[in-house]
Amino acid sequence: MSLPNEIVLRPRFSMDFDYSNEDILRLFEEARTTQKDFIVSRVDDHVFIKFPVEKQHFWSPQLHIEIFETEPGKSKLHGLFGPKPTVWTMFMFLHFIVAGLFIAFGIWAYTNWSLDKDFAIQLFLTIMMVVLWIVLYFSGRLGRSAGKGEMQELHWFMVDVLEKRHFNNSSKTGQTS
Repeated sequence: MSLPNEIVLRPRFSMDFDYSNEDILRLFEEARTTQKDFIVSRVDDHVFIKFPVEKQHFWSPQLHIEIFETEPGKSKLHGLFGPKPTVWTMFMFLHFIVAGLFIAFGIWAYTNWSLDKDFAIQLFLTIMMVVLWIVLYFSGRLGRSAGKGEMQELHWFMVDVLEKRHFNNSSKTGQTS
């Protein structure tokens, strides 16, 4: 699986299937009990695949899959790679704080400028918020790069689980593909 070189910190993908969503979800339920390399959990139509705690690091990704039925006997899978929810929440909180401070320092600098007071400190702080945002962005990109191999492992595990369905269906009908 190749990752696009776009400005995307949480890569997404989708797939269509000629099986019901319950058939596919059942495969992930089976995978949860038949292997120990990944933690597979399911909540309704959502499946979360992540690494065991002893294999995780700060930037370890997880794969969130949503499988829903589009019409009887057909389903669509939406996948989303991302960091652990606590890491993502902290990361977004920091972005929110930096954006809020940027606006506050910008207003403060504009107010001092319009009152003909010295505004060098406020302008410096406003510019520093832009620099800090760029640092946050590139740290997120570095984190994604650090987890790229793990993202591929998660992807191939998902593909293996999904191919099991195809293989089982082909062997029952005597078809090969």
